[in-house]
Amino acid sequence: MTRLTRIVLGLGILASLACGACAHTGGANGVSGAGAPPVDSVTTAMWRLDESGGTRVPDSGPFRLEGIAGIETRTDFGRAGSARLFTHSLDSFILVPYNPVLENGGGLTVESWVRLNAYGDYEDTPIVGRWSEDANQQSWLLAIIGRRLVPPIAQLPSPGYHTSLVQQGPRGGVLFVYQPGEASSPRAFVSIQAIPLDRWTHVAATFDGSVVKIYIDGHLDAQYATRGTIRKSQAPVLFGNYFDPRRLSSFGGDLRLDTGGDPNAYYALTGALDEIRISSTARSDFPIVR
Repeated sequence: MTRLTRIVLGLGILASLACGACAHTGGANGVSGAGAPPVDSVTTAMWRLDESGGTRVPDSGPFRLEGIAGIETRTDFGRAGSARLFTHSLDSFILVPYNPVLENGGGLTVESWVRLNAYGDYEDTPIVGRWSEDANQQSWLLAIIGRRLVPPIAQLPSPGYHTSLVQQGPRGGVLFVYQPGEASSPRAFVSIQAIPLDRWTHVAATFDGSVVKIYIDGHLDAQYATRGTIRKSQAPVLFGNYFDPRRLSSFGGDLRLDTGGDPNAYYALTGALDEIRISSTARSDFPIVR
């Protein structure tokens, strides 16, 4: 083998390795930066959703805030590794019990890769939130604005839990809501753009005590001046659905929802989530999709 041949082969191997790295990080799909965000000093929790099955959802963050998945979710191919697929069911969710470390003080970032199969029929479909109908259990919510249908187009009327939160914004837009620490109504903020169906999209919302910013695919989409703090509560973290967590019970080792006579999954997300991270500061370094 000549020296020139060895050089050519070596370059070919390096190119192959680089291409493999692009496939792993999403570079082949027009994404710069790693597909899986790092766990760093301001990461509160990082659910990679790479488990191969079951209902245990580990947290790669420093506090190990492990979640429990509902029986109507399953693992699927993800944006980075595996992901969790959610279905139109009340038992499609992930619940992370409350922990005081979730109170992030002066800053917050909530981010996730999202692949929607359909927009919700009603006000919104939550990605992740700490929010319930109990006013003392409301902190923040990151969701996707739904179709806001009413009968006869919708089979059933909405229960109206989020009607006051979704007053504007495009169908498929990103919605971020927080309950101020002082006594006042919830504050809701929406993106200008909508996220597409059937494609992985990175969404993020940040708050630093004076500005809320919404990012889509790493690009700043909207920002709003708003001063204050996020109310502390003992609400758990709930992914991919919205209901009263007090109605959950363990049955045969699985966490299930007592429907209370209404089995309709009004706010269930239909699609997949991956790489969900909560941080204790307002970030700006997100994967850029070109």
